[in-house]
Amino acid sequence: MCEALRWHPWRQMVFRMCMIFETKVALVIRSDLASWQKMNVAAFLASGIAASYPESIGDPYEDASGNRYLRLLGQPMLVYGGDRAALARVLERALARGVQPAIYTEEMFSTTHDAANREAVRCVERANLNLVGIAIRAERKAVDKIVDKLKFHA
Repeated sequence: MCEALRWHPWRQMVFRMCMIFETKVALVIRSDLASWQKMNVAAFLASGIAASYPESIGDPYEDASGNRYLRLLGQPMLVYGGDRAALARVLERALARGVQPAIYTEEMFSTTHDAANREAVRCVERANLNLVGIAIRAERKAVDKIVDKLKFHA
């Protein structure tokens, strides 16, 4: 085991990693989704953060055998759960603070490609979006205010 992992329990390591970044990434996933839907939404939302903030991408990985692996987001992502009202509240708070979110709506489960996903969102006014997931990356205190009172996803 690497020395860095031996010295720090998992929770302490994540806490310390969060503290070294000026920004925070939060994903909020609707709690009533099926497991496969939650994972799908989280993956799409994380890709939105990665694509929008290339500076947040870390270096490539390499194992002790010399095999190289793709780069990942270089900071922790905190995953919260909530109901439909909670997601609408997160969206409102983010937009009110000038934070541009990534969103995933329920209608996107029935589409088959990116252009259809964008059209599914374009056809619905913000107040009527059937949100199943939202992701934000912003200054830590702003994210804390946006996700205030939410609990980590179980």
